[in-house]
Formats: sequence, structure tokens, C-alpha cells
Amino acid sequence: MLLVRHATTPETRAARFPLPDRDADPASLARAAAALAPMTAGSAGWTGPAVAARQTAAAIGLEARVAPALAEVDVGRWRGLPYERVAREEPDALASWLTDPHVVPHGGESLTAHAGRVARWLDLVRAEPGVVAVCDAGTIRAAIGHALGLDPLGAALFDLAPLSVTELLATRDGWRVAYVNRKAPQ
Repeated sequence: MLLVRHATTPETRAARFPLPDRDADPASLARAAAALAPMTAGSAGWTGPAVAARQTAAAIGLEARVAPALAEVDVGRWRGLPYERVAREEPDALASWLTDPHVVPHGGESLTAHAGRVARWLDLVRAEPGVVAVCDAGTIRAAIGHALGLDPLGAALFDLAPLSVTELLATRDGWRVAYVNRKAPQ
């Protein structure tokens, strides 16, 4: 299974919490088409519901089905806000969310709930050959965490660039990680 981080959005570039209804940058989509389409040809495609994920899947030639389980963690009222602003205005709430994966100070979803839905989806599609899933970084981190048996805070330590590819291999007993954050050729 290949997990592709979707193309950049204005929020990615501006260090803001994601907005699921934002378009991907045209230049980033063009890079996706050039670099990733050859690697994903003929694959079974899935995508998170975010507009940028669906646009990236289309750019790389996937006729992808939308999987709600692949949505990025719901950050509630923090959607679209700059990370710096949330850190300045709600330092205790942000610190709590970043250190306790069960809390939901923003009215969205806990990191534990997000990791659980991603894990359930992974285990449902594990037998499908040649799966490519296009989604955001947090969802890919949750998938890596599931494969490695990490809690959401441990999985958060992985850095994932836009348009990077992570490969998970289904084994008899679970998952193996082939590689993480392989950047698409420029």
C-alpha cells in the first residue's frame, strides 16, 4: 500500500491548521502528475475527502474512491487558524492536545479517535492489491503508528513532506514499513 501526502494548499504554506475544502496549489498538482503518475498507474485508488486529496488523486491518474476514514484529524474550531495564533491564544489547550492523545480542547476529534478510524480502514483494505491512498500528513502518521504499534504521540514524530510517499506492506501478522516520506522526484 502506498500512502501519498496530497499536494500543498495555502494552509500548508502558511503554517495553518488544514481546511478540508481548500484547493491544492496548481504547481504542486503539476509536480504530482509528473512525478507520481508513473508510480501509481493501474493502482486501486482511495482518497481522503479533502478537496486537495481528491485533486491530487486525479492529477496522478487515480480513479479514487473517497474513504471518510482517511480524513485528516478534525481540529474543530482551529480549522484554518495559524499554528502560531493558537499557540499564543490557547497555549494550555494546544499543549494538552499535543501531549494527551485523548483530549479534544478544540471541539473536533482526539488523536486517539483519528488513529482508531485510520487503523480500522487499513485493516479493511489490507487484502486489496496495489492500493494507493492519497491523504494528509496526520492520516499517514496514524497509518505508520498502526503499522509500528505506536501511540498517536509517537507517530507524530514522523515528518512527511507534501507529495511524499510512504509504503506499508501487509504481512500475515500485521504491517511492515517499507519506507517513509520518500519525496517525489522533482
